[in-house]
Amino acid sequence: ADLDAEEFDSPIAGPWTRGLLIRRNISDGDLAYFTTWSPKGTTTQELVNVEGTRWRIEECFETAKNEFGLDHNETRSWHGWHRHVSLVMLAYAVMASVRYQANSLKPKKTQRRTR
Repeated sequence: ADLDAEEFDSPIAGPWTRGLLIRRNISDGDLAYFTTWSPKGTTTQELVNVEGTRWRIEECFETAKNEFGLDHNETRSWHGWHRHVSLVMLAYAVMASVRYQANSLKPKKTQRRTR
């Protein structure tokens, strides 16, 4: 893909800057636009790396919706919504931790010497 990034804040904006990252798919020419908010001097490669993680984040939210009911709330207050989202995300974090531990490679067992 072709990439271009440009900052478009004024010099008085402070240590952070807004920008625009444009990605063009070489095979079909489709353009994808991403607004950025990053420290001044952030390289294009760093912006691309962060942009690439958005799919993992989207997958996490999709799993939280489908498996844990993140989108199934009928709260009438911010506090109720906050409790619901907090519990769902806690359950998701526990599930992710258990899955990671279950899928991690176990160390090879060594035979003990007996006397």
